[in-house]
Amino acid sequence: MTKIVTPDPLRFAKGELVLLDQRKIPEKKTYIRIKSASGAAKAIKDMIVRGAPAIGIAAAYGMVLGRKNPERSAKMLIAARPTAVNLKWAVDQMLKVKDRSCKAMLAKAEELDKENKKLCARISENGAKLIKKSSRVMTHCNAGPLATDGIGTALGVIFAARKNIDTVYIKETRPRLQGARLTAWELKQWKIPCLLISDGMAAHIMKTSGVDAVIVGADRIASNGDSANKIGTYDLAISAKYHNVPFYIAAPYSTIDFSAKSEKDIAIEYRDEKEMLFIGGKAISAPGIRALNPSFDVTPASLITAIITEKGVIQKPSLKTMRKFYS
Repeated sequence: MTKIVTPDPLRFAKGELVLLDQRKIPEKKTYIRIKSASGAAKAIKDMIVRGAPAIGIAAAYGMVLGRKNPERSAKMLIAARPTAVNLKWAVDQMLKVKDRSCKAMLAKAEELDKENKKLCARISENGAKLIKKSSRVMTHCNAGPLATDGIGTALGVIFAARKNIDTVYIKETRPRLQGARLTAWELKQWKIPCLLISDGMAAHIMKTSGVDAVIVGADRIASNGDSANKIGTYDLAISAKYHNVPFYIAAPYSTIDFSAKSEKDIAIEYRDEKEMLFIGGKAISAPGIRALNPSFDVTPASLITAIITEKGVIQKPSLKTMRKFYS
């Protein structure tokens, strides 16, 4: 696969976790050095690092920093972002390391990091087979290198299928504008044709311009295929269903939470209402107004055409097809 040209969102160097501050992209590239598990948890909570796979790897390195008190460190890290199951999965993997030395813990974190990069590549290759020539594709939020510490999941599919891509429609993704800031930035560096649209334009674009596929990532997938992703994904899936547009989820196996039977078992993170009321520190609404700010919504499996994983593609996800695929 062609080399990724976007900067790595994270690395571990000289005993510190080094994070690219994604809150400041694309204006500037600033790196923050983290020296403790509590610092890693705060960076995940504050979305310095974000995206389900990437925060899982960041948490693994956070466990290296917090190895002297692993149970306390694990609790802090898992609580940082409750919806993304990759975070808990990575922390649980680190807790299985019996040798609490820095060398052993770091070796495990690096193993998870390398495997994550490989599975992102496999997801991308599996998904690229679904993209037909001259396709117009729509995506939401950001599921590229910045979100995964690999080639990406949803954007990885787009990258792998770039020769078949006519245009990528990028939803801006309020309130933190991950689509406008991050996805647009990555696609521009890859020189893949793209157009930014507001979150409310999706159905109109499907009706008037035509869309051949919708591809998004996921932060948690229930055992029946219900999938949690950035708020606004559910709306997009409904529009895709109405307009007969295939709707694909691209995510690693670790995103599937087999303890969750359906969307009822997926906790939705609610974030500070200030994210809705301010942009760049400037108020965008009437003084004193209150706001709701759920960070995720859940798309029912019935609206999902297929889930693309490193192990293959699960067509028409349901409890039956999910179990059959992973049995």
